[in-house]
Amino acid sequence: MCGVFGIFGHPEAANLTYLGLHALQHRGQESAGIVATSDGEQFSRHLGRGLVADVFDETILQERLGGHRAIGHVRYSTAGGSHAQAAQPFAVTTARGPLAIAHNGNLVNADSLRADLERDGAIFSTQSDTEVVVHLMARARAPRLEDRIREVAAQLEGAYTLLFMDQTGIIGVRDPEGFRPLILGKVGDAWVLASETCALDLVEGKLIREIEPGEMIHITQDGLRTERLYHLPDARRRACIFELVYFARPDSRIFEQSVYEARVKMGQRLAEEAPVDADLVIPVPDSGVPAALGYAEASGLPFRHGLIRSHYVGRTFIEPKQSIRAFGVRLKLSAVRSVLEGKRVVVVDDSVVRGTTSRKIVGILRNAGAKEVHLRVSSPPTRFPCFYGVDTPNRAELIAATHSVADVARYVTADTLAYLSEEGLHTAVGDPLGEGRRYCNACFTGEYSAGRSLIQSRLPVVRE
Repeated sequence: MCGVFGIFGHPEAANLTYLGLHALQHRGQESAGIVATSDGEQFSRHLGRGLVADVFDETILQERLGGHRAIGHVRYSTAGGSHAQAAQPFAVTTARGPLAIAHNGNLVNADSLRADLERDGAIFSTQSDTEVVVHLMARARAPRLEDRIREVAAQLEGAYTLLFMDQTGIIGVRDPEGFRPLILGKVGDAWVLASETCALDLVEGKLIREIEPGEMIHITQDGLRTERLYHLPDARRRACIFELVYFARPDSRIFEQSVYEARVKMGQRLAEEAPVDADLVIPVPDSGVPAALGYAEASGLPFRHGLIRSHYVGRTFIEPKQSIRAFGVRLKLSAVRSVLEGKRVVVVDDSVVRGTTSRKIVGILRNAGAKEVHLRVSSPPTRFPCFYGVDTPNRAELIAATHSVADVARYVTADTLAYLSEEGLHTAVGDPLGEGRRYCNACFTGEYSAGRSLIQSRLPVVRE
């Protein structure tokens, strides 16, 4: 669930890429990197572990990363770990010249592809699935970069939004099912490719359109040209619904809709499905705010900020260690006693994964004097792991996979607990069930599409 940003034809390409990555920081906090070039032959690269603002400074951007084209990446590890060597973009020298690659997503068949490459003598320096793409690109035989990408893409299963940069320009590719978002925009005369529109907004760019599932777009000095790697029916589209539930920034527009408005509708539908006699509605900040506003509006209950988030602590969900994740709740959230004391509180969150965070939040609210705590979740129970780029754990660690709603409520110590239904979620995003579903919801249903047979072989048997 990383973030990518690329720009072609701007004299301050690296600076704008830095800003774009800063806007996409919520998509990955483990590392950041930029590859830039002025002549297409000599690539300059800088990357490091940590936040964008910590990895780059003015000297690096202006003296080491000059040029009119660049691609950048913020990393959130789901494959390859969080080691410094896995930081992207990768930049390599091939027989056809330099090539840089940045990847958002997760390849289901990376292990089998890697094994085949190693049998043929390939040597890997990381565990990243993106390095598999690098090796496949180096071995592809077609003369044109677009044709080599087509040859490689035909071997990939899973989610991939890829940015490439070579001597001629930059290329963006989206997998045929469109799991992850990729948008096209312009800043003046320069073309931009980015994971979300919030990155375009920060650099005062203009949204042109979304890159279609299965589409490849090539930007060079001669302009923009596009072609389809795949011609699949719309029924095969499977955009990740969890992007709208949690991961994308609320001010972004992805999958042709406002993330903020989609979350408000989730909250409204949740209030219709799971009303409760209470005094007020509060969100778990920040991702629960729009849904809580929707819940309050539909229920007629007052909306209040009963939890205050420290913005000096990262998003605990994407920290790589469970020990950090649990401790981070206490660092991240504090309660407003004057709002909560003696009140029956509806607290709205976007999801419950392991349940440990929810348990701590309910405890914080009770310690601040809340009389009752009713947990409402603006997505269905997360019962299955994601293999397409979200770091949800093994199924045995997902509390909803092995426990009933009543059991989960007891574990998190809430007076009541209710989830948004699958039908309610799809209705909220304009994708009613039974009408040619456009969104992947495998984390809720276990109905995987890309790489289904490989995924089924990996799923452990758990007793529900």
